[in-house]
Amino acid sequence: MSRRKSIHIDGFAHKNPIPNAAVVDNLLVTGVVMGRDTRSESIPDTIEEQCAILFRHVRDIMDAAGGTTDDIVKMNVWLKDPSDRSALNAEWTAMFPDPENRPARQAFALDSDSIVMIQCDFMAVLGG
Repeated sequence: MSRRKSIHIDGFAHKNPIPNAAVVDNLLVTGVVMGRDTRSESIPDTIEEQCAILFRHVRDIMDAAGGTTDDIVKMNVWLKDPSDRSALNAEWTAMFPDPENRPARQAFALDSDSIVMIQCDFMAVLGG
């Protein structure tokens, strides 16, 4: 029996045959998560809308894995415009309101011609 379990959330699938995340023992690692709307399959036009959807996907992935956002230890974020972090920080502080209880975060420039303005991946340790 495999120690690895694939995590999938409704409506948000990669185009390639990969899960949203994988768990081995109590370590969860995601693939790329972006702000694509699961109902319409569209990517909104604003960074604020994409951020809101992205963070909803983060919550859904954690829920599907049997954890919570308190289990997240590191998030990598790619921004099309790295100087525009206001939407990211708004969602970040809503998800992690306590400055003494936030995961690590690293932001990178997203080099893409796509309409995607933000994407992330993250790691979590389940079952505190």
